[in-house]
Amino acid sequence: MDETDWLLLAQLQADARLSFSELSRRVHMSPPAVAERVRRLEESGVLTGYRAQVDPARVGWSVVAFIQMSCYGPRCVLRAPEVAEWPEIREIHRVTGAACSLLKIAAASMDAFEALIDRLAPFGQPTSTMVLSTPLAWSPITSPDAPVAP
Repeated sequence: MDETDWLLLAQLQADARLSFSELSRRVHMSPPAVAERVRRLEESGVLTGYRAQVDPARVGWSVVAFIQMSCYGPRCVLRAPEVAEWPEIREIHRVTGAACSLLKIAAASMDAFEALIDRLAPFGQPTSTMVLSTPLAWSPITSPDAPVAP
């Protein structure tokens, strides 16, 4: 990864819908050179996809929470691929500590949240933390060598 790759990533993270023409203008390269670099970033797995960011609350998923699962063994959520397909499950992370996994969820209501907890219970002990607000929902990945703001 060189400085140009990081410039491309910064631009694409800010707006993944940029055309190669506009992207080339912003990074001062030709469109074919930009297209080749983006293709290499995709093929190497640095760029893993392009997607729209959706506000869950504005589309009816107003309850957001993190659920820690303590569920070691054969009935662990990490060994249950169907859990990842439940519409409420937004992220699943394998973690260290007392819990084995951390799930980020969105539910349509508190009743739906309670039903989700009941569906998770056979996999182990769920412990939830409700999200009150999200001051930082996302931030771009930058070079590990980038200077840190004071």
